[in-house]
Parts: sequence; C-alpha cells; structure tokens
Amino acid sequence: MNATIATRGILLAALVLAAAPAAVLSQTTQVAGSGRTAAWDPAQLHMTRESLEELLARYEQATRSTAYSEELRARARYEAGLIRVRLEEGDFQVGDQIQLAVEGQPELTSTFQVAPGRVLILPVIGEIPLKGVLRSELEDHLTKSLGRFIVEPKVRATSQIRISILGQVASPGFYVVPSEVPLTDALMLAGGPAQHAELTKIYVERGGERIWGGEALQAAIIEGRTLDQLSLRAGDRIFVPGNQQNRWETIRDILFLVPPAIALLTIIF
Repeated sequence: MNATIATRGILLAALVLAAAPAAVLSQTTQVAGSGRTAAWDPAQLHMTRESLEELLARYEQATRSTAYSEELRARARYEAGLIRVRLEEGDFQVGDQIQLAVEGQPELTSTFQVAPGRVLILPVIGEIPLKGVLRSELEDHLTKSLGRFIVEPKVRATSQIRISILGQVASPGFYVVPSEVPLTDALMLAGGPAQHAELTKIYVERGGERIWGGEALQAAIIEGRTLDQLSLRAGDRIFVPGNQQNRWETIRDILFLVPPAIALLTIIF
C-alpha cells in the first residue's frame, strides 16, 4: 500500500514538473481564462446539477465576451457543449457498472450493468430509467425509485465506467474505473507512465475527437480532478504519447482497439 501511494506521488510530481506552464494557473479552475473560479468543489467527487449549470452559464458568458481571444472563446463553446449533453442526457451509458447495496435486500446488493435504453434492470423490481440522471444524483434517484417497492430503503450506490488507457503506460488496455477517481489514479491502474512518456502531451479522445488536452488538461491533473469532474464517460480514451515509441509498441496498442484480422493487415501492409 505504501509503495502504491509513493508511486502515485512520484507520478503527480512528474506531472507538475513537466507541466510548468500549466502549473502557473490558479489551483482553482478558471473559466476560459476569465480569472474567475469555476463551479466545482475539489471535495465533491461528482459534479452536481447546480454546479454544472453554474459552470455552463459562465462558459456561455465567456463565449460572448470580446475580451477573450477566439481560441479561448472556442474552448468555452466546446466545453459548454459537453456540459449541455451531461445535463440533458445524464451520465450513464450502456455498459456502465453500478455497485448497489440495499440494506436488508441481498438480491439487490450486487454489481449491475446499465442495459440498452440506459436502464438498470434489478431483480423483482424491474427497470429503473437512468437517462438524464447525473452520477451525483444516482443514490437519491435509486432511493426514490426503490421507495415505490420498499419502505424507506437505505441505498448505497457507486458507478464505474469502461475506458481505454493507451500509449506510453506499462499496461495499455481497457479498464473499468470508478468515476470518482482522479485521472492520475486511472493512469496508475495501467501501471503508470512508461520510460518515454511525454506527460505534457496527455490527451483524452471521444469518438475520434480530442475533448481534453494541452494546458487545460495539465491544470486539471494538477488540481486532482476526478474523471467525473472532467466529464469523462464510457468509451473515452486516455492516451499518453511517447517520444520514442517503437513500432512494436504501436502495434500492441492497435491490437487493443481493432479486430485481429484488421490488425494483421495493418502489420502486413
């Protein structure tokens, strides 16, 4: 355990040193460079609806201000879009895992997977819709839903998402990760950065589009942002580039993402 904590400390120290320009930023997130602190609480591992709405309002205000560069306004527009999707669609995707514990109900105390239609199918209870529900709202939502069948249910629920961690890490691949862990802890699940990792170039992709990177991500890492606070969801990819990644390491990463037949053609041609 002590070794794990020490390794995490080394990783964070390396990120801070490697990200000197980003480290100059305030330890509280700034909205599109506006100098005002964003609506997130480091002690609150999941973003609340109120916090997201406040953050969205600040981003939208930044997009309309001519005091900021077009680059900053574009970034504010982009992040505002991510938040709108969360507020409308909720956080849960098909395949997400929910660890549920209901006091006195052993059949409801287990790990369940979000099913097609973004519903949670529970024994005896049936389907509980999750569309539009944020992770921060999960326990209250399940308590209310189960309250129709159980008198004053005592519910504990946590969520996990399936992401891929690729590039210059010790063990690239797919991981099921608690949504409340910091990004640095997610990297540690993959064995931490490899020898030639370029920590200042870490980025996050969704559907082939880069959603986080550069100084914005470096500042978020240094602040200890959780996957939820970064608005990550199932299917997102965290990539750690390297300055001397050889051909066989590249092929190894490809094998995690494409069917074997396609990977073989990639190697041959």
